[in-house]
Amino acid sequence: MSIDLQLDQEGIALVTINRPERRNAFDAEHYRLISEAWQTVRDDPAIRVAVITGAGDKAFSAGADLKTYVGRESSMSEHWLTQKDQLLNRGLEVWKPIIAAVNGYCIGGGMTLLLATDIRVASEHATFGLSEVKRGIVAANGGTQRVVAQLPYPIAMELLLTGDAIDAETALRWGLINKIVPHDRLLDEAMQYARRVAANAPLALQATKELAVKAPELGLSAGLRMEQYVNRMLRMTEDAKEGARAFQEKRAPVFKAN
Repeated sequence: MSIDLQLDQEGIALVTINRPERRNAFDAEHYRLISEAWQTVRDDPAIRVAVITGAGDKAFSAGADLKTYVGRESSMSEHWLTQKDQLLNRGLEVWKPIIAAVNGYCIGGGMTLLLATDIRVASEHATFGLSEVKRGIVAANGGTQRVVAQLPYPIAMELLLTGDAIDAETALRWGLINKIVPHDRLLDEAMQYARRVAANAPLALQATKELAVKAPELGLSAGLRMEQYVNRMLRMTEDAKEGARAFQEKRAPVFKAN
């Protein structure tokens, strides 16, 4: 039982939630481990893009392991430890692109994790839902926040208020995921996306993601201005010069994140 992180020579990190006997649900220890994994993705300059998936063929993640959380006593002071074991879906800023390979149940906290990723590929048998209201709690860690930003309001509210799950075809129709593939091709498809992303300039990728994620809070006028500032900085980088040279020489660029 662990959170596994493997890095290949192309700068692609594969993060695997490895607790299949519990449908890859998170107890306190696994939340700590996934926090560490995301910090590694954020901080390791060798990593350009990450793919997140679940072990086995039944679940991406069933979210929080409620047996370990419901009724658990904790100090009120924990409520203000907002940076402790910070998560991707709870405010940890990871500007490197993240691709989800959804291999089964994507429920509760698994769904809120999905909502914090950038590109999403799912198996044909994947299932999605925010089921927290059925358990007397709310879809935390961004569940109530991101779903209304990413889906039409009545669709988001249907998911939040009924707690009912949807299948992969419905998720695709609503724009929750990018593509459905046969299960045996899932990871290959996610890695193909990752390779296409990783071939681009790392600094430009991170800048693009940050600008896009912050666009709603910036507003159009400030967002346009931020684009100008960012592009002005990026034009001075070696990667921008390499991109121009490679275009002129009709070859693939070799980016070094500098």
